[in-house]
Amino acid sequence: MAEDDRYRQGLRIRSEVLGAEHVARAQAEAGELERDFQAFITRYVWGEIWSREGLTRRERRMLTLAMLIARGQWDELAFHLRAALAGGLSAVEVREVILHAAVYCGVPAAHRAFKLLREIAAERERSASAAGSGS
Repeated sequence: MAEDDRYRQGLRIRSEVLGAEHVARAQAEAGELERDFQAFITRYVWGEIWSREGLTRRERRMLTLAMLIARGQWDELAFHLRAALAGGLSAVEVREVILHAAVYCGVPAAHRAFKLLREIAAERERSASAAGSGS
């Protein structure tokens, strides 16, 4: 696949997984020094890796969460937790990923991940309540 095609495919997948608003914002905020990096992650992470056959998008989401927990990448984990919950993973599935990660990544890492999940679930609940009340 040509580099331009990988970029276009990556942009589509990145937008589907993370949300079109996030992708547009990330690209708009990228300054001169970051533009090449944004193109790289769009082309390689999303156009090359996330587009591969062999794992479903759901499986890739769960793996991503587990690996971010393992690495202690809390800001990125929070971001991917939001995207996973908005993109079809249930809170129960996320809970199971975190419990599984506790065994292999450690209890302190899982504790931190659960704290983030609680905060994000509360955010989602407040947003749903606000939308339902017409506020």
